[in-house]
Amino acid sequence: MVYKDTVVCRGSNEVNVTKNATRHAELVAADEVLSWCQKQSLAPDSVFPHTTLYVTVEPCIMCTAALRFLRIKAVVYGCRNERFGGCGSVLSVHSDNLPNTGKSYQCISGHRAQEAVDMLKSFYRGQNPHAPIPKAKKGAQLEGQT
Repeated sequence: MVYKDTVVCRGSNEVNVTKNATRHAELVAADEVLSWCQKQSLAPDSVFPHTTLYVTVEPCIMCTAALRFLRIKAVVYGCRNERFGGCGSVLSVHSDNLPNTGKSYQCISGHRAQEAVDMLKSFYRGQNPHAPIPKAKKGAQLEGQT
């Protein structure tokens, strides 16, 4: 998260580590901004409107909505999230007319897009030591059974 040209915090996806489905990178970073605000004696409602989030993948619908409630200035992301994206890929939560949900904000896609895609490919190729072990498909024969 960048507040007035200063990086104030970083966050990463903590879902697998914490076993908490809400610990997406965007929400972890938002919590870090809240802590930073407290240390700086700044009101979060005066900081978020001047803060831009830079993230690898388009925020999901949940995160896009949370960022809208926080009144973030903008989100810059690398690659689209075709399954869950809230900044235009699936829904446009960041800009739709949604009463009582805060102001809309700018989303900029494609920032370092190829690097973002490469990072995701590497991550899903086994670079995620915290990923749950997949369960055997129902009806599949387990190793050693006849």
